[in-house]
Amino acid sequence: MQKNKIYIFILLIALGFSSCSEYQKVLNKGTVEKQYQMATKMYEEQKFGKAIQLFEKITPNYRGKPQMERIQYMVAQAHYNTKQYSLAAYYFDKFEKNYPKSSKIEEAAYLSAHSHYLASPIFSLDQKDTYEAITALQNFIFKFPNSANIANANKYIKELTHKLEKKSFEIAKQYYHTEDYIAAIVAFDNLLSDYLGTSYKEEALYFKFKSAYELAINSYITKKEERTTNAIKIHERFKRSFPNSEYLKETEGLLTNLTKELNSLTALKTQTNGL
Repeated sequence: MQKNKIYIFILLIALGFSSCSEYQKVLNKGTVEKQYQMATKMYEEQKFGKAIQLFEKITPNYRGKPQMERIQYMVAQAHYNTKQYSLAAYYFDKFEKNYPKSSKIEEAAYLSAHSHYLASPIFSLDQKDTYEAITALQNFIFKFPNSANIANANKYIKELTHKLEKKSFEIAKQYYHTEDYIAAIVAFDNLLSDYLGTSYKEEALYFKFKSAYELAINSYITKKEERTTNAIKIHERFKRSFPNSEYLKETEGLLTNLTKELNSLTALKTQTNGL
């Protein structure tokens, strides 16, 4: 019994070497037709890396021929299955443009959008791929409104949009923590205007008020009144939007300081005018 297992193991190794040897022979010295057949075989056996190598070799010979539609689709799918999502998106996009009447056009459009989605990096990195993914998903929804993948596409758009919101919020908060309060106020305003209904609205208004407070309290006398008044208005909006916010206890205390500061400034101005 043990000997049989050893023989089977040796046989499998021999077959593996034979298969590899055949692949290398076709890859390096095979005819274009044999390379195409081997590429298709590797693809069907889910040996996508090997399939890609062969497809790259034969593509120039099949341009303009009927087989090219199938080759382009398999190339895109092979990159998708090997998690090379940026390349997969590129090849699916290319397939869409080259074969708009293909029976696989809807599937290719969805996989292109999904590849863009999967290529989107974490929020702290450059979000070029995220914007491209949102556009691709929106285009898919527009082109195929009755697709079974519409729910997924909408879910992905929501996830990607939240990622952009998070990046915008973290940038604004970073300005606050580095005490660049003017930049922080502008950044929080941009977040609130770019992403209406953002889940970060409460925190954004809170930090915007805190930025305005610090800016007002630490301003030169010539700008103190204007900035104090502005901070008070920002607090009014915050309280109106979130009357039950857990931050109100803290901000009400800061508001008291601002009100006292504004009253002192008003009294000083009255006294100065009286002189």
